[in-house]
Amino acid sequence: MEEETETRVFLSNEQHQEEEEEEEEEPSLPRSMVISLYLGYFLARWGARTWEFSVALYMIYLWPNSLFLTAMYGVVESGSATLFGPIVGQMIDGMSYVKVLRLWLVTQNLSFIVAGGAVVALLVVPDLKSQNFPVFATLVVLTNLSGAIGVLSTLAGTVLIERDWVVVMSEGHSPAVLTRMNSVIRGIDLSSKLLSPVITGLIISFVSLRASAITFAAWATITVWIEYWLFISVYNGVPAIVQSDERRSLRSSQSQAEETDSASSFYVPLLHEEESYRNTQSRSRILRILERISESSFVSAWRNYLNQEIVLPGVSLALLFFTVLRFPFYPLVLFVLALVSHRIHIVSSRYSFGTLMTATLEWKGIPTYIIGIGRGISAGVGLAATVLYPLMQSRISPLRTGVWSFWSQWTCLLVCVGSIWVEKEKIASYMLMAGVAASRLGLWMFDLAVIQQMQDLVPESDRCVVGGVQNSLQSALDLMANLLGIIVSNPKDFWMLTLISFATVSLAGILYTIHLYRIRKHLFHLEKIPLLNNFFAS
Repeated sequence: MEEETETRVFLSNEQHQEEEEEEEEEPSLPRSMVISLYLGYFLARWGARTWEFSVALYMIYLWPNSLFLTAMYGVVESGSATLFGPIVGQMIDGMSYVKVLRLWLVTQNLSFIVAGGAVVALLVVPDLKSQNFPVFATLVVLTNLSGAIGVLSTLAGTVLIERDWVVVMSEGHSPAVLTRMNSVIRGIDLSSKLLSPVITGLIISFVSLRASAITFAAWATITVWIEYWLFISVYNGVPAIVQSDERRSLRSSQSQAEETDSASSFYVPLLHEEESYRNTQSRSRILRILERISESSFVSAWRNYLNQEIVLPGVSLALLFFTVLRFPFYPLVLFVLALVSHRIHIVSSRYSFGTLMTATLEWKGIPTYIIGIGRGISAGVGLAATVLYPLMQSRISPLRTGVWSFWSQWTCLLVCVGSIWVEKEKIASYMLMAGVAASRLGLWMFDLAVIQQMQDLVPESDRCVVGGVQNSLQSALDLMANLLGIIVSNPKDFWMLTLISFATVSLAGILYTIHLYRIRKHLFHLEKIPLLNNFFAS
């Protein structure tokens, strides 16, 4: 398998120049279809990112003396993605593209409409918690469940577009086409994550919190039709997607036929009741339970993921979610919260911004606007990665781009580790912010590199399953990072979290480097270093 992978990687690199020369002769993708894909994805991601930001403000307002509701929603969302992510990936893999589109868009937007409506109902009666707690609790549970279902359906759409359609549309074209589409898709997502909180904050500040919930529900109601029209236009306008859908249907039919044959093969022994009875009695109940678990969709999806060639890069990427060395990708969120602070009674300003890193910076006396500037710089660096990645990938393979971008990120984080031993709090805080902001360039380039490797090396029949498991693993590690922040919640102990996070990032780098060496059989071209050139020549 390693030799086959190595051959595929090097073949891609050797053909790169030839494909660039023939690029003018290749049929170009219909521009209108590409634009429709981007617009539909933007509308879907904008709604998801708006809810991701707004829900924290709603929960803080509903229970101003505690972060319990906010934390509870975070656990429900991350937990549902962790548990059901692999199942979602396997489920959509066995469905036609049109069915997946309908399931994704209807479920996501209907869930957000219900969640928005529940929030409006909660906001209509400000004292509902004290007046009628059972109704209050029911609406909060409805908000949590509908929001979690919306996030799961969003996962289905993310896997479909990012891991499948983009690959199918770029087939038959040069690798630069896939790289460019990946970068644009990632840029759309990050831009939505950057700007949607600003719009939401302006609505809350100049109108009301209730108006923001109504606007969100109205957005979901209107855009679902536009999104479906755009995506169905792409489906009908790109023959490669229709052909891929036909192959999916064929694989699904063959799989069902195999299951039928398998079931019939088990039917003959069941005719012999005495023998079946003895076999059943000989098994322990625990063994039967273990067999059922091993045959479940969840375990089957994980088994599929672990058998892929890209399992080490996938685990490396997921490990980067187990860290506190990050700004939430809301560079203007502090500005938004400053606007709405007179409407939302935030008791603990240190912990209301969502991360322990922000809490630590405020505890050390860093002005809020400075933290906001740091987040803005971090966001700009992250977006710059979507521009730099295609340039770097055009000169070296995604595999090597991944290793260079990862260790550049790791190098920047050394500044964060060094800040632990700096005695002056202000200087240490600025070092922490600078290291995190600078590391975003390597982080997002590494993210794009791993995604492209998954697109290249994961078989078409496994893309959705692998994508679902990958998102599940990332959610699980993100949840663990949040739990770690709860356990070590004192800002004085942030140095412990810094070291744990850095160790986790280092482990991710080691795993990816092992993968690189296993494929290429070397890490560096030492003979190309001028000082060593004569040594290898002799």
